[in-house]
Amino acid sequence: MAITTTGRKPTPEQILEQVQAEQETTRRGRLKVFLGYASGVGKSYRMLDEGRRRRERGQDVVIGALQPKLPPEVLPIIASLEVIPPKYINGVPTIDVEAVLKRNPKICLVDGLAYDNPPGSRHEKRWQDVQELLEAGISVITSVNLQRIEEKREQVEAITGKPVQETVPLDFLRTADEIEVVDAPPVSVVAEDGATAPSHLSQTQLSELREIALLLTAEIVDQQLERYLARHGIEQLWGTQERIMVWLSPRADARRMLESGVRNRDRFHGELIAAYINRPDRSPEKRQKIEAAVQLAREKGAEVVALDGDDPVDTILRFARQRGITQIYVGHRGRERWWERLFGSDLDRLIRQAEGIDVRVFPHS
Repeated sequence: MAITTTGRKPTPEQILEQVQAEQETTRRGRLKVFLGYASGVGKSYRMLDEGRRRRERGQDVVIGALQPKLPPEVLPIIASLEVIPPKYINGVPTIDVEAVLKRNPKICLVDGLAYDNPPGSRHEKRWQDVQELLEAGISVITSVNLQRIEEKREQVEAITGKPVQETVPLDFLRTADEIEVVDAPPVSVVAEDGATAPSHLSQTQLSELREIALLLTAEIVDQQLERYLARHGIEQLWGTQERIMVWLSPRADARRMLESGVRNRDRFHGELIAAYINRPDRSPEKRQKIEAAVQLAREKGAEVVALDGDDPVDTILRFARQRGITQIYVGHRGRERWWERLFGSDLDRLIRQAEGIDVRVFPHS
């Protein structure tokens, strides 16, 4: 991944956006999430151990919420930290948000992020309690299981066969400053009560859940990077994931390029975009070839984009920089004309000007 800054002077609007983003970041507490791909990977232990280590470094840490059942190994850690007693509403323990705000610690540990609060609570959801603490400038370290993320619930349920009701929206996790998968190998996963691995899940199922969690974390980290770059006025030219653009032209071998793009998209869990220049003056034969290539791209699951521009190289690179493209696939014939032999072709220009972007050439007849 390459990140570069531009020499262009920022506009007043860009400067204002950067200042506002910095002010918001300074006021708001930081959110760190330990994500478990299944019950028993040890996310509660990791969260509490993080709090213990920070306390030992002199930071003001309190526990704001714990799950009802915890493994015995975490009890000594809990004993070493200050606990804000829960507030009971209709016999159900909830975060005493008012007490935490009054105590105003530097860091609050909150286990079970996806829990629902009982009727009559300050907020309907525990993650909303956390949101209020963050807005008050208190940093929060919390934990959640993959199956508790609303947008992943059905996908995880299809693997585990176990439905859940209490969830947290993915949009909230995207606000995290740091997210970490508790990446215990599937063979070492134990149930929450310390028994053997969940009997209803096989090692294959645990591996599938682990892969989903890792990919989700990579996506959120990518968005964190984009926010950081925006706050510091850095122009991001390419992201942390592969973004492949296949350039469709009447003479290019679209099928070959798209099939290669699909393989690399799936391998690197990236994006595949097929783009072409919208030229009304094309002959019916060339338009038909472009339409066939576009149809094939859609069948392959690629995003199709029609671009306007007179210069193909400038058009390609402008779009590539806007979308953070990491690889460009182009078709090219041999140099047939005398001026190409003397001065180079559009492909030469593209390769010279595509700084940091890989250009892959597919010869055609």
